[in-house]
Amino acid sequence: MQTRPGSMYPLGATFDGAGVNFALYSRVAQKVELCLFDEQDNESRIELTEQNSYVWHIYIPGIQPGQRYGYRVYGPYDPAHGLRCNPNKLLLDPYAKAIEGNVDGDESLYSYWFDDPDSTTNMNDLDSAPHTMKAAVVNPYFDWGNDRHPQIPYHDSIIYEAHVRGMTNLNPHVPAELRGTYAGLAHPAVIDYLKNLGITAIELMPIHQFINDSFLQQKGLSNYWGYNTIGFFAPHNSYSSTGQRGEQVNEFKSMVKAYHRAGMEVILDVVYNHTAEGNHMGPTLSLKGIDNQAYYRLVDNDQAHYFDTTGTGNSLLMRSPHALQLITDSLRYWVEEMHVDGFRFDLAATLARQFQEVDKLSAFFDIVQQDPVIGHVKLIAEPWDLGSGGYQVGGFPPSWSEWNGRYRDTVRDFWRSQPSTLPEFTSRFMGSSDLYQTNGRKPVASVNFVTAHDGFTMNDLVSYNEKHNQANGEDNRDGESNNRSWNCGVEGPTAIRDIVELRQQQMRNMFSTLLFSQGIPMICGGDEVCRTQLGNNNAYCQDNQLSWTHWDLDDAQRDMLEFVSKLTHLRLAHPVLHRRRFFTGREDWSGSEDIPQVEWFDHTGSIMDLAAWGDTHAFSIMIYLNGSDIPETDWYGNRQVDNDFLLIFNAHYEPIMFTLPDERYGKKWRLVVDTHNPKGPELNFEAGFAITAQPRSFMMLMSGNKPDQTPVLF
Repeated sequence: MQTRPGSMYPLGATFDGAGVNFALYSRVAQKVELCLFDEQDNESRIELTEQNSYVWHIYIPGIQPGQRYGYRVYGPYDPAHGLRCNPNKLLLDPYAKAIEGNVDGDESLYSYWFDDPDSTTNMNDLDSAPHTMKAAVVNPYFDWGNDRHPQIPYHDSIIYEAHVRGMTNLNPHVPAELRGTYAGLAHPAVIDYLKNLGITAIELMPIHQFINDSFLQQKGLSNYWGYNTIGFFAPHNSYSSTGQRGEQVNEFKSMVKAYHRAGMEVILDVVYNHTAEGNHMGPTLSLKGIDNQAYYRLVDNDQAHYFDTTGTGNSLLMRSPHALQLITDSLRYWVEEMHVDGFRFDLAATLARQFQEVDKLSAFFDIVQQDPVIGHVKLIAEPWDLGSGGYQVGGFPPSWSEWNGRYRDTVRDFWRSQPSTLPEFTSRFMGSSDLYQTNGRKPVASVNFVTAHDGFTMNDLVSYNEKHNQANGEDNRDGESNNRSWNCGVEGPTAIRDIVELRQQQMRNMFSTLLFSQGIPMICGGDEVCRTQLGNNNAYCQDNQLSWTHWDLDDAQRDMLEFVSKLTHLRLAHPVLHRRRFFTGREDWSGSEDIPQVEWFDHTGSIMDLAAWGDTHAFSIMIYLNGSDIPETDWYGNRQVDNDFLLIFNAHYEPIMFTLPDERYGKKWRLVVDTHNPKGPELNFEAGFAITAQPRSFMMLMSGNKPDQTPVLF
């Protein structure tokens, strides 16, 4: 076969229309072979003789997209010193744009023998090629037309966390052959559903190529969530309806293009903190056999073992320029070539670790900050990991938003009437300024959520006190779910009408809190139709109907969907409900007539005093939002003026009579949301009128327009 020297850049396999350039980094390699596979899986090996700056490269004319390949790296095998080269293992290109197949758990995938796992010298010499994945050359050319990033402002965003399979596998409006795929997610029925729901961005659970763990395969289970990445550039192949040799790339691009055409963004949940190769007992699939020391963080005094802050066996070495390059090249690729609009970083605190503790000024964040591509898309952190000294909420750079775990916990506690929650509840509701304002950040630093993929669904949150994870093979004798849940009186499904109605009302309460809080709301996919996992709070391995969203909706589910859609559109229509800056409260407590941007009232209509705030058993409050005092202009630079709102929260088990504030705050009010009576009439009230908030309920009242206001409709 004719070959040419090729180029050391770009890394990976690059098709130019006439052939393919292959480039692989390895400092420890003494010899590298490119392995090409034909349709019968026959292997041809070509030695890479060109090397610059430890990048091995070659150009081969005539190779076409769809060609499958891998590498064999020859070099030292000395696990005690962090060296794990083993040419018997076919290695996946870290820059592979498409990957075919998956692993099957065969002993050949490992560099040790199953009957001698502790040996660091007795190398497993079985050939792994028949049992592992193969990279595929892709055609980079795609007709994007006039596609562009929607660039929806953070404060106008409503995020919907979704799973490719879970969202579509049971959807009767999606053709059967497209269910569970990128094409299924791009189907007009799915996109129209999300548009009608008021969603501005779909956040996809991991779609980078991941592997199905062998221990799950042995149990007849599979890795459903996908937090087990092996290919940072490749769309997961089993989500493709068209093929695995590059077809998945075009299918993914078509999906993104469809969402952009509908005015919605696509955000990826990405896992750059570890890989599927695991610890010293894990398989040798890619980085481990290419250059173990350059990519993984090893224990300093025992380099046979991996430093693990993720709970998955290994952590990438964030002080290594090659690990950093791999991650940033991947991010840049997904923005520039795949047109995605942002990223949610799993266990992002691990990305800040250069040494033992979390380093806020780590190289990764410096690189992202100045990068002209990555730095201009949405960046969302899961701000914790399992290591000591991990970030708490509020610790990331100013350009980042964060999953606000304290918001989740506080909202759950408030609505199950836990003592001493009111002050923190109001702080979380107003955007968590105590967490973010200190370093100049805005309310959009907080991604607010009540539920996410990890933990109970919202339906289960109000239906179970204990976790029920027997399907995972877990022993449930520990009982307590640690989900801050409350089953409303009965564990699990029930036909008792009062309990069923209370559960529906509690879900409406939490949705109302979520969608009217300052910050960025995130809805867990399926919660709006009361999805249940039957009390399983960790369905990571349940790729079945337990996790998938069911779309054969009953009346209660349709009512919840209608209610949530009403809330999202209310939020989007009223700028005072999603401000860019924090509210300024009352500064003069001496009786000033000035109306602040936000006011806090007790049930008597009196401004909350210190005694009221200090009441550990206070479960109710009335919040006034001033729509005529918004110190922010709209997109065109015009002053924003909105209606005023009164928000009444009653998490008490008894009804409470609220007296509306005096007419300085508004003369006439209209009830627009009542979680106790969601289909009730929109009643009108006047200042000073007494209104009853039913037990465990939320009410929203909207003022008539002031003389200087432009009417705001919804």
